[in-house]
Amino acid sequence: MPITNLAQLASALAEARAQTDSLFTLVSPEMLYARPIAERHRMIFYLGHLEAFDWNLIGRRALGIPSFHQEFDNLFSFGIDPPVGQLPQDQPSDWPSLDEVRRYNLRVRETLDPLLDGAPARFIHCAIEHRLMHAETFAYILHNENHARPLTALTPSRPPAPEIISIPAGTATLGLPHSAAFGWDNEFPQTSLHVPAFTISRYKVTNGDYLRFVNNGAPPPHYWTLRGGEWFYRGVFAEYPLPLDWPVYVTRTEAAAYAKSEGKSLPTEAQFHRAAYGTPAGEERAFPWGGRPPATQHGNFGFARWDPLPVTANPAGDSAFGVSQLAGNGWEWTSTPFSPFPGFSPFPFYPGYSAPFFDGDHFVVKGAAPRTAACFLRRSFRNWYRQSYPYVHAAFRCVDVQ
Repeated sequence: MPITNLAQLASALAEARAQTDSLFTLVSPEMLYARPIAERHRMIFYLGHLEAFDWNLIGRRALGIPSFHQEFDNLFSFGIDPPVGQLPQDQPSDWPSLDEVRRYNLRVRETLDPLLDGAPARFIHCAIEHRLMHAETFAYILHNENHARPLTALTPSRPPAPEIISIPAGTATLGLPHSAAFGWDNEFPQTSLHVPAFTISRYKVTNGDYLRFVNNGAPPPHYWTLRGGEWFYRGVFAEYPLPLDWPVYVTRTEAAAYAKSEGKSLPTEAQFHRAAYGTPAGEERAFPWGGRPPATQHGNFGFARWDPLPVTANPAGDSAFGVSQLAGNGWEWTSTPFSPFPGFSPFPFYPGYSAPFFDGDHFVVKGAAPRTAACFLRRSFRNWYRQSYPYVHAAFRCVDVQ
C-alpha cells in the first residue's frame, strides 16, 4: 500500500537517496562524463537530474520557492529517448563540473528537506519512485560501461525441461481506481478485460533455449560475447560462461522472432495479468504469490543482486497457476503497445511522463528485474521500452497463438 504519512514519506525519500547516492560512488569522476549508451545522456546528467526533478516538482511547483540556479533546473530537467538515427551530439566539455553539480544537489536537499511536510504526498511519491526508476536505469547504464569484468566460473547448468501451463478464461483487472493513494498517470483508470483461455510457459525463455535459436542463424543478444568458439555472458561486474539456465535478456523484436519460430507469440498485458495475479477460484491477488508484501524469497528484485538467477529459483514466488518468476529476474516483454487505458488523463504537473510514448514503438513490460525497487511490484505498475532497445534487463516467455 502507498505510504500516506508525510514523516514516513520523508524517510522513504532519504532511503531512495541513499540507494542512488551509492550508485554514483561506483563510477570514477572522469567516467561520469562518458556515455556508455549512445541513446542516453552522459552519466553526469543523472547525478544532477535526480535533484533537479525534486526541485522542479516539489520546490518550485508545489511550494513556489524561487529558483536559485535556473540554468541547472533546465539543463537537468529531462532525460532523452531519441528516435533511431537521432543520437545526441553533446561533448563532455558541454557539461558543468562535478563540484558544481554536487553543490547544486546539496543546496536542493538543504532547501527542500525542512519543507517537505508542506508538500502534497503525491508529489513526494513521484520524487521517490522517479529516483528509484533511475536507480534501475543507471544500473543498466553501468552494465554497458566499458570496465574490467573478471571471468567468473559457475556450476555448469542446463535449462529446465519445457513446461506449459493452461490458464482458464477469466478476468484481468488492470490499473487503479481513482481513489488509489498513488499511481502514475498510465495506471488510471482501472479497467477489466475478459481473457480467453490460453497456455503459457512456466519459465522465462533461457539462454540455453535461445542458444538453439542463435545456432540456427538468429543474431546473438546484446549481452552475449563469442570468444574462442564459446559464448559468454557479460554481467554488470563479471563475465560468465553462458549460464544456460538464466533468463535471456533481449529486445522485444528478438523475443517476438523467437516466439514466432516456436509457433507461439508473446503474451498480451492482460494475459500476463491473468497468469500472474489470477486464481483458479476467479479471485485476483495483489502479487503472484498472494497478498504478502514482496520479500527475498519471492524473487530476484529489490536491488538484491546485479545479475540474474536461474529461471527455477524462488519457487515461493510462483503464481496460483504455478507460473514462475512473474515478478523479478527480468522484466517481461508483452505484445501490447504502450497505450492509455480508456479515460486516461495525464498528470497536470507531469504531462510528459507517459503520453509522449504512446507512439506504437514502445511496448509494455511487466514483472521486475534484479535492480527494480520493490514498490514497482504492485499489480498495476506498467513499464515500457522501445521495442528495439537492447540494453534493458528484459526477458520473455511464450503463449500459444490464438
